[in-house]
Amino acid sequence: MKSVFFNIVSLFAAVSVSAQQTAAISEMDQFVKQRYRVIVDNDFGGDPDGLFQLVHQILSPSTEIRGIIGSHLKPGDPFDSSKITAENAVKKVNETLEVMNLKNKFNVFQGSNDQLKDLKTPNISEGAKAIVAEAMKADEKNPLFVVCGAGLTEVASAYLMEPKIADKIVVVWIGGPEYSDLATPPPGYTPLEYNLGIDIKAAQVVFNQSNLNIWQVPRNTYRQTLMSYAELLSKVKPEGKTGAYLTQKIEDLMLKTQKFNLLVGETYIMGDSPLVLLTALQSSFEADPSSSSYVLKNAPKINDNGAYEYNSNGRNIRVYTHLDTRLMFEDFYVKLKMFNSKK
Repeated sequence: MKSVFFNIVSLFAAVSVSAQQTAAISEMDQFVKQRYRVIVDNDFGGDPDGLFQLVHQILSPSTEIRGIIGSHLKPGDPFDSSKITAENAVKKVNETLEVMNLKNKFNVFQGSNDQLKDLKTPNISEGAKAIVAEAMKADEKNPLFVVCGAGLTEVASAYLMEPKIADKIVVVWIGGPEYSDLATPPPGYTPLEYNLGIDIKAAQVVFNQSNLNIWQVPRNTYRQTLMSYAELLSKVKPEGKTGAYLTQKIEDLMLKTQKFNLLVGETYIMGDSPLVLLTALQSSFEADPSSSSYVLKNAPKINDNGAYEYNSNGRNIRVYTHLDTRLMFEDFYVKLKMFNSKK
């Protein structure tokens, strides 16, 4: 039993995350097979939690990253108030990959810099085209997840470009406000949830018009993903260039908010990390994110204010209510340490 245990430990230490990488790890080939394809779609120029998700996804060998999309922020966003936020998100992805010594190891695509103009016209971007191209491949056996930690512009555009993708992908989305029958909003909440507010029309296409398969992680659920600053200092910062880089992003934000008398306390919401938990960290047999909980709900109609309206004809979607944050964070800490130890 000991030998098996140490073989498994060494397996995860030798992380190889994509068919694009040239190094073949024999133990990886023997013990862990890529069983899902993922396209990562996030506003990497905004909240730094997306960079934590990206690093974790890269270090997770059971999911093969087929593309990374840098998507836009809401106009005037305090993280980046420019008009080229998707372009800047791509720069942040490439910066992260360079820190990890993985430059040019993944296909990185730029999303649209703008919200949808209406409910019928896609924003044709390299990101949206990448989703369509990957979804429509006929010779792929592994299911495709599009994991989205921002607005839904690229997903909605891809669907408008080619509606046939709907039964070929699962969209895992971090976003949307609380459902009134499931949770109470937080103190001082804004009615328009952050990610939904990035592009309300895109959310209306995905929820109201499409038949896309959705796994939703709404605000009350993604707010469960608290990493303490003490954990950041003890389990992330010491782990080489990557750990120091990620820590610096949070510390920069902490200092910036202090200038405006906004004290963030000693925790930070790593709200995009469930994208890894719900894909890479599924159960071995009868594969599913079995340590997290969800309910099936009729997809609501999203109105022009970004609020839910009951839709009796809405298709079933998964709405996650509880996340296994122990598994999610411990897996991230250990993989980061193993990655650093092999450099």
